[in-house]
Amino acid sequence: MELERDVVLAVDIGGTKFAAGLMTLQGELIDRVQVPVDNSLTAVDLFESLASIVRHMLDRAEEHHDKKPVVVGVGSAGPLEPNVQTVSPLNILAWREFPLRARLQAITGLPVYGDLDAKSLALAEGWLGAAQGHQNFIAMVVSTGVGGGVVLNGQLLDGATGNAGHIGHLIVEPNGRRCACGSRGCLEAEASGRAIEVITGRPPTEPTYEIMQRTGELVGRAVASVCNLLDLDLAVVGGSVALGFGATFFNSAQEALDRHSCLDFSRGARITPARLGDRGPLIGAGAVGLRGLRRAARGAR
Repeated sequence: MELERDVVLAVDIGGTKFAAGLMTLQGELIDRVQVPVDNSLTAVDLFESLASIVRHMLDRAEEHHDKKPVVVGVGSAGPLEPNVQTVSPLNILAWREFPLRARLQAITGLPVYGDLDAKSLALAEGWLGAAQGHQNFIAMVVSTGVGGGVVLNGQLLDGATGNAGHIGHLIVEPNGRRCACGSRGCLEAEASGRAIEVITGRPPTEPTYEIMQRTGELVGRAVASVCNLLDLDLAVVGGSVALGFGATFFNSAQEALDRHSCLDFSRGARITPARLGDRGPLIGAGAVGLRGLRRAARGAR
């Protein structure tokens, strides 16, 4: 590889927007673009919307930055199959078992590696963000949906199918609202941006003080369960809802975590904002791409 020129083409699949960017091998995001997700489109047309910004980044890499993309890294809302062979984001109804990896390989001619968006964020925050130096933590995205990625003993947990970390589907309100997953009272059904809009009739960008407090309370409750279960002492939380609600959200979440983490090993666990801000999802996707290259070099799939 020509290390000075090489970059990762990072792709973030969210519930309301697609984003693509160029990341250096040191984790610097040098360019990015996004497009809204239009849920009225067919699966093929939705992919063409994504393809348009991916091609734009490929052009920008060569013509504007004099860089050479060597791999595509993807962070996607889930569920998904390993390495985004197929994706079925709960908030993108047209994509059910959509063959994202093959489609991206076809338009880029590059190797493609992918993972869940919140697992990608965990890689990014552990590498360059608020979890640097920590061997045990959970990273969370509280945005259109709610996802998580757990790092235990320095290793990002995959689970049997690669979908470990779905904290959005912990039950925080028994017999609560119906979730897109089919259950009731999931954190995602009660505290995600989409849920807040349904509950209040207002966009999550216009929250009341009570909604910011309640959202933090529910997230703190879920984090406490994970900390008690897995012996964690840190939760790094990003996403437009959490970061947009700011101190009110984080104070309420910490208070709930303190109330519900009463075991000797979990007492003192803390919640902190993701340090990488809105760059985190793309840097995380880029980190997934770099991880894929390293594994390929070792002969692992």
